[in-house]
Amino acid sequence: MSEPCLKLEKVGKVMKKQVVIDGLDFQVEQGEIVALLGGNGAGKSTILKMIAGVYRPDSGSISVNRLDWKRQPRRYAEQIGYMPDDFQFTAGLTAYETLAFWASLRGLPKSRAKEALVEVGLEDTGKKAVASFSKGMRQRVMFAQALLAKPPLVLMDEPTNGLDPYWMDTFMARVRRLAADGQTVLFSTHQLQMAEALADRVALLRGGRIELEGTADEVREQLGKRGKGLEAAFSEWYSS
Repeated sequence: MSEPCLKLEKVGKVMKKQVVIDGLDFQVEQGEIVALLGGNGAGKSTILKMIAGVYRPDSGSISVNRLDWKRQPRRYAEQIGYMPDDFQFTAGLTAYETLAFWASLRGLPKSRAKEALVEVGLEDTGKKAVASFSKGMRQRVMFAQALLAKPPLVLMDEPTNGLDPYWMDTFMARVRRLAADGQTVLFSTHQLQMAEALADRVALLRGGRIELEGTADEVREQLGKRGKGLEAAFSEWYSS
């Protein structure tokens, strides 16, 4: 069996004297699409931020393609594209200027910024400042940013917030193409129907621990809700 793209071993995080992530063991295979599901405060965003390097874990280890975040931080970071749940854009910069700046940080040509804008349908935004964009358009800029370097691992925190139905479908098709090309995708969402349609595997979190994981069908089976959709099964599990 090949080495997983992402591997977390006994990862823990304490914030404000509260255990947020509790001894997490988790891995994602090459080319897999995995959704993190859970209520507010379950630990989804914290997990993604630790993998992305925004937060440091207090215990355990995280590796991407066998590169450890602590011992090989630069090479580790090069493996990852990260889309946060929210971002404050620099006032006055256009979508192209914003992506061109991020491309330069990655050592990429400015032409890659133009390509990424085409991928998310924002090539015609001209001189309009990103700060004035709608929520959905800002989400698409951040999605383009995560794809700039064509990283092996793409992390996304609530990526479809604000997307209209057309761009929701377009986003899902684009993520499927990433996986078909061998990239690995890990995302969090509260949109259970989207997760069920898109993810190869889902992980249900509560209190900083993964309580259930598997395909949507396997999770429904474990919950004894085989005849229900994932959203209904999740709601009953979450309220139990």
